[in-house]
Amino acid sequence: MSIANSIRAQIPPIHPEGYPFIGGFALASLVLFWVWTPLGWIGTLLTVWCALFFRDPVRVTPVREGLVVAPADGRISMIQPALPPAELGLGDQPLLRVSIFMSVFNCHVNRAPVAGRVDRIAYRSGKFINAELDKASEDNERNALVISTPNGRIGVVQIAGLVARRIVCFVREGQLVGTGERFGLIRFGSRLDVYLPEGATVQVSVGQTAVAGETVLSDLRPGDGPAVFRSQ
Repeated sequence: MSIANSIRAQIPPIHPEGYPFIGGFALASLVLFWVWTPLGWIGTLLTVWCALFFRDPVRVTPVREGLVVAPADGRISMIQPALPPAELGLGDQPLLRVSIFMSVFNCHVNRAPVAGRVDRIAYRSGKFINAELDKASEDNERNALVISTPNGRIGVVQIAGLVARRIVCFVREGQLVGTGERFGLIRFGSRLDVYLPEGATVQVSVGQTAVAGETVLSDLRPGDGPAVFRSQ
């Protein structure tokens, strides 16, 4: 393998959603170079950051039935019982919720935590307060999905953050998704909440770094043996 090919193999692909933003940053950088060279270099750094923000690396996903994987890159900020949003239709009793906070330096492509059928998608407008705050689950703009599996229904909620202004969802109601399959994206800082079925336990802890499509949050069928892994 040539050096050029080796370098290219180390650079993750960019999600198509990012091309307009990267192009805008690059164009602004050219203008800034014309105005004042130091500003142009600042613009160049921001262009590189934007490209990194929209990176979409290949992930190796464990696909054994019953495993619930992280839907987002980031830091696990909360693990606690919480009442799921009413639009999910998951009942009026608290369920165990795992929250993953994504900073502006994390990859923001979201992946399905389980394989199953998307039974419901519900968007709700709202505020843009800090996504790390507990009340962001109720107050912020969000897009919620319910995925039905043989082991129960999983709620996944994309929550806009302080600087996020766009939630993107790639799937539709009735669609079948695989574990680790890309289902959405949130631009510029946000949070993902996962609501687990009653009786579920978690295999992660607060403060841990999660990797979308790879980190196992919960095993709904413990003792079922080793998982098979799939790159995607």
